[in-house]
Formats: sequence, structure tokens, C-alpha cells
Amino acid sequence: MQPSFAQESDITSLHHHSLLVRGRRLHCVSQGSGTPVLLIPGWPQTWYTWRYVMKALATAGYQAIALDPPGTGDSQAPSGGYDTGNIAATLHEAMVQMGHARYTVIGHDIGMWVGYALASDFPQAVEKLILTEAVIPGLAPAPSIFVAPGENIFLWHFMFNQLADLPEALTEGREDRYLSFIFDKWSWHRSRVASEVYIRAYSAPGKLHAGFNYYRAIPETVLQNQRRALTPLTMPVLAIGAEHATADAPFLTLQPVATDLRHAMVADCGHFITEERPEAFCDLLLVFLLQEASRAA
Repeated sequence: MQPSFAQESDITSLHHHSLLVRGRRLHCVSQGSGTPVLLIPGWPQTWYTWRYVMKALATAGYQAIALDPPGTGDSQAPSGGYDTGNIAATLHEAMVQMGHARYTVIGHDIGMWVGYALASDFPQAVEKLILTEAVIPGLAPAPSIFVAPGENIFLWHFMFNQLADLPEALTEGREDRYLSFIFDKWSWHRSRVASEVYIRAYSAPGKLHAGFNYYRAIPETVLQNQRRALTPLTMPVLAIGAEHATADAPFLTLQPVATDLRHAMVADCGHFITEERPEAFCDLLLVFLLQEASRAA
């Protein structure tokens, strides 16, 4: 059963945009008007995971802008450049093209990686930062390959997805089986996650390949993040974990690199926090945004 505060009919008020950024089409979806908030989804999801958050932001007087990162959803895939530096620069160009020189960023999963890169590489643009449900390559310690299978449920795909060619060979035509395993194992409230939408999106030709490329770019992202870590973030940052997924890992990852950092946890929730417990998640981010607006006034 979906949360009552954000019914599926709300998607009729969304506005779809097709931007040409760096020579390729980037798909964005907006709702509301006011202070812009960029929403970056993770893998294996699309902009659609933000639908409840978009309504909450729009109702509170913000313009929510969700997008499909390059190569995912309805955005065209680049031939390379899936490291977070390139992706962050692409998203910043998209926001500038939409008329937003300054904005807030909210990122989930790989969107947390990109959100950190955006805030670090474009500190003059990112006013506030909310990151959830990930650890960041190059900032978090590398996990051991000898952990027990149950402890590895959120980590095993890092190595598999980075392999050349093999992931495509094993998943082509079986995208539903591969992705269903991930949605089954990473969620706490499985029925609340619109997995059929994401499985359909990533079953399109080339989409899983592009998704794997984000992981294959991890070595370059690690090098970039080691340099970024030398200059801590100074804007207000909120790290949010889910009880049955990353817990306090987002906070611990960001603690050394953010000077104005807050921490929150959503109970009774798995990895897909924007769909499993959207009310609790939205309460946290709106309180944070309101408090920071009051501090700045």
C-alpha cells in the first residue's frame, strides 16, 4: 500500500523537460515553483523514485527537479565519462541551463556520490546538501572480500558491476531476474518500491550497460574524491541512513569532509528510503531546509 500523502495521481502535475547538455539529451522532471532543489536518483532506479518527495517539496514552496542521470531512464548515454566529476558537471550545466545558478542537492545511492562531487566541485552553486543511503568511494574504507554473505548483501554488486563484459553477458534478457533480486534483498517494505518501473527502464537496450559503467568508473571517482577530501564542504549537510540498510554509514562517510554536518536515521526502512518511508524522509529534509533558511535569514 502506498503512503496516503502522495498518491500516484500526483504525477499528472509533473513537467517533463528534454535538455541538450554536452551534446546529449538529458531528461528532467519538475514540479512546483520557488527555490530549486535538484534530486539525483541512484542505481537501479530513475527519476521516478522521487515522485513523493517532489510533491512534498512543491507543497512546501520549492521547485523540485528530478532527472535521469546520463545513460539511465530517458537520458541518452555518453560513450564514457561516468566518473562523478563528469556526471556532476553535466548536472550542474543542466541546472544552469534551466536558469538556476544556486540550488539545493538531494542524492540517493549513486546520487549520493554525484551529490558529493557536485557540492565539492561547485561549492558556489550548492547551497545545501542532503545525502542518503550510500557510502562514497574514496571516502569510505574499502570493504573486505571475506565478510560473511549476510553482511555483504549491500556490497557484492560493487565488484560484479565493475567487471568488463561479463555482467552484460549474464543479465541480457534476464534483467528482471537480476534486478528483482536487488529489490527483494535491499528493501524492507518491498511492496512500496515501484520495481516494475525500474526493471522496464533498465531492460531497454544499453541501459544496464550504462548503469554498470558508473561502477566501472569507481577507480577514477576514488582518485577524484581523495583530492576533494582535502577541501571539506562548508555548506550545511544532512546525512540520512535507513535502519535496515546503511544505518549511520552515510554520516560516518561524510564526517571527515563536511564542517556543518547533521545526521538522521529513518526507522523501519530499507535501502529505497524515498519510497519505503517517504513521509519520514520528507519530514527530515523539510525540517532541515526550514532550519537552514531561518539561519540564513
